Amino acid sequence: MENKKALSHTALRYNGKTSIITEIMLEKCTKAIGLMSGTSSDGVDVAYIDTDGQEFVFFGPSQSFLYPRALRDRLISTKMDDTSNSVLEKDLTLFHFNSVKKFMEINDLNKHNIDLVGFHGHTIYHNPGDNITIQMGDGQLLAKHLEIPVINDFRSEDVKNGGQGAPLVPIFHSVLAKKLKKPLAILNIGGVANVTWVDKQIDKLMAFDVGPGNAMIDDWVYSQGLGDYDKNGSIAAKGSVNLDILNQYLSNDFFQQKPPKSLDRNSFSLELVKDLTIEDATATLSEFTTESVRNSQVFFPSPVTQWIVCGGGRLNGELMRMLEVKLDAPVVRSEEVGWDGDALEAQAFAFLAVRSMLKLPLSFPNTTGVKNSTVGGVLNLP
Repeated sequence: MENKKALSHTALRYNGKTSIITEIMLEKCTKAIGLMSGTSSDGVDVAYIDTDGQEFVFFGPSQSFLYPRALRDRLISTKMDDTSNSVLEKDLTLFHFNSVKKFMEINDLNKHNIDLVGFHGHTIYHNPGDNITIQMGDGQLLAKHLEIPVINDFRSEDVKNGGQGAPLVPIFHSVLAKKLKKPLAILNIGGVANVTWVDKQIDKLMAFDVGPGNAMIDDWVYSQGLGDYDKNGSIAAKGSVNLDILNQYLSNDFFQQKPPKSLDRNSFSLELVKDLTIEDATATLSEFTTESVRNSQVFFPSPVTQWIVCGGGRLNGELMRMLEVKLDAPVVRSEEVGWDGDALEAQAFAFLAVRSMLKLPLSFPNTTGVKNSTVGGVLNLP
């Protein structure tokens, strides 16, 4: 697994080269590790940051740990009422523990210089319409093994108060984008794709799931025995889009629904493409993802100056090409504005954990539809 150190004040601090101003800011910050197991179900992203949970974020090292195939298959196939879920949850939590342990060893970190861990867990079911969102992961077990306080269960409080429970990362996006020209759109293409519309004023922050991301493409490619994903979009590039099937997907009521709104990883079925060639099905699913993004623009309060793409989808050259054609503003990868597109969600949940600890809101009416700004998360002490 690749270990990354973002060019940041935190990385410089390890070398003893920070400025006095930076050191003063760091003294006010919490040292946090964030853990993200996303809807692509490919592994756990681990990231270290220093943050005050409000204005300052200093990036440190980050790393991804891929799930063994057997564990990934169990996560993708599990249902919320499976009797074996308690065993799976323990296995998943221990995988997170071992990932953090390796990460800390590699980066000369230990329990004495980490204040807090933000543990997202793995979403196995998300249906806010029925007030249900389930992120598998035992926060108490992880805290016990790490001997570090752990915050998990970030989404339940939002759903309990009438919100969608997602997306939660927009408040982090707004801090990252503080110095960028606005309004802008930050598009995360994970298993599900979501967008954050950012303006100069925090109360105008807007976010919602736009449609499928990588999950349908990945699941299709894997089901055909061609690997875990469509590398660089090479399979899709060889196919032709089936417009009838594309229009069936896009006729779903979700796409006419006004935001805030959210999706489950399995909201759409692969049944529609099962009789197509491998290439045509992959092309159609890729078109579905990018058309969903294009259609999301109608809900923005005003046009954006640029699109910043994060998540695994930014590495799919065919998806990026399609977005560049479809969208009305320049499209750039997150790295082009100095962000780590692989680590960003893990960094976000470290940031959200600190906000939760400080009793600051994680979600807002314009981001999840929650009635009032809401503090989420559950603190687990070792």
